[in-house]
Amino acid sequence: MRGEIARRVTAVVGVGPGLGLSIARRFAREGYIVAILSRNLEKLMKLAEEIVEKEAKAQVAAIRIDCADGKSVKEAFEAVHSLGAVETLVFNTNTPFPWPPPKFTDVKPESFERSITVPIMGAFYCAQQVLPGMVERRKGSILFTGATASLRGSAGFAELACGKFGLRGLAQCLAREYQPQGIHVAHVVIDGMIASSQNANDQTGLNPDAVADSFWQLHCQDKSAWTMELDLRPFFEKF
Repeated sequence: MRGEIARRVTAVVGVGPGLGLSIARRFAREGYIVAILSRNLEKLMKLAEEIVEKEAKAQVAAIRIDCADGKSVKEAFEAVHSLGAVETLVFNTNTPFPWPPPKFTDVKPESFERSITVPIMGAFYCAQQVLPGMVERRKGSILFTGATASLRGSAGFAELACGKFGLRGLAQCLAREYQPQGIHVAHVVIDGMIASSQNANDQTGLNPDAVADSFWQLHCQDKSAWTMELDLRPFFEKF
């Protein structure tokens, strides 16, 4: 049993210094081997070192991935699967958007295409890589990070909203197809900005460590009471 526990893997796709890092640390703290994935391997290696420094006995692998490229995703998950059985996939990619938001007619087609490809096709590619093993074991969690734009489109945010709408739709489809097979699929709506620090009194946004706790709690939920969609916001956020 000890060996089996040691080989449990959590893959966090889209890891930067904010929420992705906090989620990776949270699962590492619980004894999971954590694969952190993003496009910039150099930055990723530094984050892996930070996790190991802060979490005793953490086992972390930094793996480059381009979620817009199916071949890159396949190669990345070959490396992930070599670590052990993937029990959790957290899809946490970020869609950068300019501020102030541009007029729709100023949005470049290539920018719009990537804003859809990364969250939708990236999630598609990643989920297909882990679902066969989860179904075979009849166990696993797939957690998607959404946003306010997952629920409503706003002027100037066509790129962000279209990608997030599609991601939410995919999460709903996967939940209804795979929940009966023992796979917990959940979509987390982040309704607000992620704070730049873990200070509980920081009122610039959501505490990333607190949000990571919610992801962990979703993973640990009993099968008799699974959450499909969870919305999180700071106490001061109007909604």
